Amino acid sequence: MKELILHGSKIESHILIEKGILSKVPDIVLPKEKEEEIKICIITDTNVKDLYLNEIKESFKKRGIIVSCHIIEAGEEYKTLDTVSDIYNTLVSNGIDRNDMIIALGGGVVGDIAGFAAATYLRGIKNLVQIPTTLLAQVDSSVGGKCGVDLLQGKNLVGAFRQPNQVIIDVNVLDSLTEDIYAAGIAEIIKYGCIWDSSILDEVSKADFKENIEDTVIKCVDIKRKVVEEDETETGLRRILNFGHTIGHGAEKLGNYKDLSHGEAVSVGIVAALKMGEKMGITVLGATERIGKILQQYELPITLNYNIEDVYKTVLSDKKKKGNSIAFIYMKDYGKAEIVMTPIDELKEIMKVLREE
Repeated sequence: MKELILHGSKIESHILIEKGILSKVPDIVLPKEKEEEIKICIITDTNVKDLYLNEIKESFKKRGIIVSCHIIEAGEEYKTLDTVSDIYNTLVSNGIDRNDMIIALGGGVVGDIAGFAAATYLRGIKNLVQIPTTLLAQVDSSVGGKCGVDLLQGKNLVGAFRQPNQVIIDVNVLDSLTEDIYAAGIAEIIKYGCIWDSSILDEVSKADFKENIEDTVIKCVDIKRKVVEEDETETGLRRILNFGHTIGHGAEKLGNYKDLSHGEAVSVGIVAALKMGEKMGITVLGATERIGKILQQYELPITLNYNIEDVYKTVLSDKKKKGNSIAFIYMKDYGKAEIVMTPIDELKEIMKVLREE
């Protein structure tokens, strides 16, 4: 078992990575004393419930602990305040109090919603466990404590920072993913190769990459751990993790969170950022072509199929906007990112290069 520890300002987050670790969940999360007194609510979605929910419930039942469950509809379009309100009702009706536990079992949407519920219900409950079941969630969204929901005006506009107490990553669950959901996680892996460790780009390009994916998952999680420890609340370095996300979030919104998955939108956003960076002389020449080929290797989209003016308008509601400028993330060289505070009017001009698809 590989254990990484993220030292947050309030919570020490233990990230455990091992094949088959799903069967050990009670041993990991239950307190060593009076474990029978803790109440647990598992939050999952309609895709995951038939795969892993019963297995985990039964493992707790063998310890004499009955857990409650809340199942949400799968999909980014359900990452809303209404969904969170329904979760609050389930927590209240099952008597969950501040000393109890929420377990997020699922992909990024489940993790975001469950984390936000844990941060806000009763002004925060003591125990939050993330069990990511998609590649994207394993390498990125389950680690670092950012959680929240979408508004009509944009993605993740309501949220909180709430480090999970434990993150339990079992790469065996990736075998259940469809090709498109698996590929969505590849986009985030490529992001890490662009902004921090260029060797990841070589690894993900190999034909047998999936056979050794656990090593890359560990590498990506460790990168995120280091970045978040230095800048937990995203005022500086942590912004580099948004590489590809500014344009990507816009594409997600314009597609009503249905046309593109988050990973597909990030793929499009990465290529857009590379193209803009090359045009400005920030990004090493040839990067757009090289990274684009890797993304296409996994059949990820690389073309922004929306009106550029409409995409620009979505950027204006982005969280990274500050006054009349926005923190835009470029790849300077392979494995090196640069944060550029860009006036929004200037960004509009730069984005014109995206019309040359």
